[in-house]
Amino acid sequence: MQVGIVGKPNVGKSTFFNAATLGKAEVANYPFTTIDANKALAFIRVPEPAMEFRLEANPRNSKSYGGYRFVPVEAIDVAGLVPGAHQGRGLGNKFLDDLRQANVFIHVVDASGSTDTEGKPVKPGGHDPCEDIKFLEREIELWFFSIFKRNWDKTARKIQMQGRDFFKYFTETFSGLGIREKDVHRVINEVDVDPEKPAGWSDEGLLRFTKALRKNTMPMVIAANKVDIDNAEENIERMKKEFPELKIVPTSSMAELFLKNLSQEGIVEYIPGDSSFKVLRQEKLNSKYQKALEIIEETVFKLHSSTGVQEALNIAVLDVLDKIVVFPVEDETRLSDKKGNVLPDAILLGKGSTPRDLAYKIHTDIGRNFIAAINPRTKMKISSDKELEHLDIVKVIANA
Repeated sequence: MQVGIVGKPNVGKSTFFNAATLGKAEVANYPFTTIDANKALAFIRVPEPAMEFRLEANPRNSKSYGGYRFVPVEAIDVAGLVPGAHQGRGLGNKFLDDLRQANVFIHVVDASGSTDTEGKPVKPGGHDPCEDIKFLEREIELWFFSIFKRNWDKTARKIQMQGRDFFKYFTETFSGLGIREKDVHRVINEVDVDPEKPAGWSDEGLLRFTKALRKNTMPMVIAANKVDIDNAEENIERMKKEFPELKIVPTSSMAELFLKNLSQEGIVEYIPGDSSFKVLRQEKLNSKYQKALEIIEETVFKLHSSTGVQEALNIAVLDVLDKIVVFPVEDETRLSDKKGNVLPDAILLGKGSTPRDLAYKIHTDIGRNFIAAINPRTKMKISSDKELEHLDIVKVIANA
């Protein structure tokens, strides 16, 4: 599971990445600070199920604190994108190649309009952030189109002359992009092209197909960043009206990073995704830090309830990608593994997954030898084809 953090230069993209991961991507007020892609673990936040049973969790593959479970996903921060990137302008080729494996994009936009098309600083309100959404989607769509166009004639002729199944052959040919047959079926139903005669598709038809395919396989969430700067509020409302189909999250990545750093130092108590913080060591707050916290309280929490960073991650994974978190256990009474660790694993699955799917996710052999599953909450067996729910706890039974 990979979340691509994208955007033009100098909009707070690397700050968002650092805030989401506490990574160390270089941050500076000039374009192309990021040259090589940065990768680190980010986390989605869900309620900690151990609290329901008054137990203390012993997580192995995630973190548990403050009444929440933080489940890891990989985040990648790539070089800033400028117009013409699909043709190699700026660091375009590298940017786009780094994103091939991303499952979802979080597009960080300067909601204050204080950076121009190239990412150079301008006065707040001097640039329209709606244009940034349009240009980045267009660049990614043209890049996607160029990947398929490169070998389209050869691919299309093989399908028609050899009588290949379009959906199967297409998926196998472009498997490196993580495209599934069901994605291709869905897109074909949305656009006016004939899968039995791909050699006859026009460039415009291929572009419609690849554009729809990108939206289905690499969807996008907008992190409307820099909400604490003038003009941001007005611009965010315009973005929501102009792009009603997109999830747009008001964000202050600088506030999130600042709070996380103070939390690590024990100066404040702050849980990512919360709508407030608590000062623990007032004596450690100098006048600069105190002023920053006041600004965050007034311009971020009072107006938007959170910094938006955690919300953007949760929306990208749980809502846009339709994922659920499930907790497998070996002992349905103690809710533990064989060593007594309580709710040790939190596993991300696609919505609609079944106990058998969970078994395969745990281990291939467990999936092959799957017998049944039990719901520890009800002590009842779960049908092998029943769809699991978000935050389910499941005991999987398999032959040794």
